[in-house]
Amino acid sequence: MEPTLENPPPAPQNSEQNTWAMLCHLASLSGYIIPFGNILGPLVVWLMKKDTMPLVDDQGKESMNFQITVAIAAIVCIPLIFVCVGIFLLIAVGIAALVFTVIAAIQASKGTAYRYPLALRLIK
Repeated sequence: MEPTLENPPPAPQNSEQNTWAMLCHLASLSGYIIPFGNILGPLVVWLMKKDTMPLVDDQGKESMNFQITVAIAAIVCIPLIFVCVGIFLLIAVGIAALVFTVIAAIQASKGTAYRYPLALRLIK
């Protein structure tokens, strides 16, 4: 089948680039073990590969922005624990962060540039 306007050719897939883009997102799971690992993990992967792989540059920034947003939300939830609402909000933030991170990693492994919902775009 010939590529046409209705049927564009598939985008070339770069397996190594997709893997590193996926690692930008999955590195944030280190935050469940290491304090602020959710920010440091993606930062390290992004800084290593941002100059040579455009998808990694894009997804690294996206992952960093989302993880900074999650950290801010978690910090806001801590004083609310004393009002008995914060613990539920903190759990919700943790579950949402996990779910969105897994979705982003799956999309990045396919070579798709994923955009997190509700993320502050601090790093451009």
